Amino acid sequence: MTDTLQPQRESIHPVDPRDHVATTLRDIAGGEALSLHGKTVVARADIPKGHKIAIRAAKAGESVLKYGWPIGRALTDIAPGDHVHIHNVATRLEGVEAFVWTPAEPEPRREVAPRAFQGYRRKNGRAGTRNEIWVLCTVGCVANTARRIAEKANQRFAGRVDGVFAFPHPFGCSQLGDDLAHTRKLIAALASHPNAGGVLLLGLGCENNQLKALLESAPEIDRERLRSFTTQMVEDELEDGLAAVEALVEIVERDRREPIPVSELVVGLKCGGSDGFSGVTANPLVGRIADKVADAGGTPVLTEIPEVFGAEGVLLARAASREVFDQAVCVIDDFKRYFIDNNQPIYENPSHGNIAGGITTLEEKSLGAVQKGGRAPLVEVLRYGERVGPHGLTLLEAPGNDAVSSTALTAAGATVILFTTGRGTPLGFPAPTLKIASNSDLAQRKPGWIDFDAGQVLTGVSMDDAADALMDLVVETASGKATKAELNGEREIAIWKSGVTL
Repeated sequence: MTDTLQPQRESIHPVDPRDHVATTLRDIAGGEALSLHGKTVVARADIPKGHKIAIRAAKAGESVLKYGWPIGRALTDIAPGDHVHIHNVATRLEGVEAFVWTPAEPEPRREVAPRAFQGYRRKNGRAGTRNEIWVLCTVGCVANTARRIAEKANQRFAGRVDGVFAFPHPFGCSQLGDDLAHTRKLIAALASHPNAGGVLLLGLGCENNQLKALLESAPEIDRERLRSFTTQMVEDELEDGLAAVEALVEIVERDRREPIPVSELVVGLKCGGSDGFSGVTANPLVGRIADKVADAGGTPVLTEIPEVFGAEGVLLARAASREVFDQAVCVIDDFKRYFIDNNQPIYENPSHGNIAGGITTLEEKSLGAVQKGGRAPLVEVLRYGERVGPHGLTLLEAPGNDAVSSTALTAAGATVILFTTGRGTPLGFPAPTLKIASNSDLAQRKPGWIDFDAGQVLTGVSMDDAADALMDLVVETASGKATKAELNGEREIAIWKSGVTL
């Protein structure tokens, strides 16, 4: 995929010289003449900001290109100046596709200057960006108990650690098979997270997700920094919980930040509420950060498998080995079958907000979304609930839902999450989450939500300069600077519910 062109002070923005369309940078009136690299395109209709205008003709049935790749097929003949959207372009996606492994020439690793963040070294060798105490639960029955313990603990132990946070959820009871395994794996992975200097794990006692089995599935948990009990077996679960947190505070408050190389940073890559600018500004900008982290020896993690549909070729072409290629194809195909088995079309995306923002098909959304992975080789594929291993770009199995996928990124080991958005959201997750606006209007309208304005690359700031500024913010955040979501107290988890409830 061709990288986004340098910013232009024009009214429309193409991405690749092969494209049939360009993105409008403002509302365009029908009949308006627009300049594009010395040529003129006359708008044949009113076209909203962030939507697509045809800059080349396309015949009915022909593939329409954006980012240099097909985003769907033309339903009618399209002429230069036409508004290109759901009325004249449709998806080509249908079902599971066949992909052929073609070894790619490995890109030479770019040398980068050594850089460090101020983090916390954990006993298992991993590096955290926060020093918090997390209160987790095996089952939704004690979710409110976890919340009450965290609230009282923050009052009682304020200032001694980075905070005490409860992450309640409604699952763990009446689940079977893979569904139960998903819940168990997620909670176990969160209990092993390096941002948690200490963990209190609560059980009820009679749930399917038994505390003992969960702990046995999590060998990476530092048992010295873990407290756990079943609430049915104690007289006062609130006081026992506060006593357990106090014991953890006495350990955790002795931890100190120290310089840790960026090579040990795990960065989650996520987009939510995308618009027509997401694939032009925020996502390719985050792709630059993914490359900077990978080049330094760190681990960027890409997820949202349904938002790979239609852009698989871009990602699969970068698989570092046949084994990684096969694993990626398997995860993508399994997710398509998951839709098909539930009698749902695989292309039932983009959302209403995406469409209003100018995204027409899932292919277009996916081609924008995969840009968050930059250009680094794909070196690892993880199933849901698994944790990162080798350094380098990783693909993680999870759905597109913001809370579910961001929780999965945290469970996989992400210690900072980069979340691009064109529509905005206040949501926050266990790992510090930087919200990156695809357009400056959003950044200016919601300063309490947005941490970084990627829309500036359309108004004179180069992509390189914006990437350097964003990387500085990532390092500052990893070193302790609070994100807007953290300042707002926005922290939650969501677990992928995919099976039968008894």
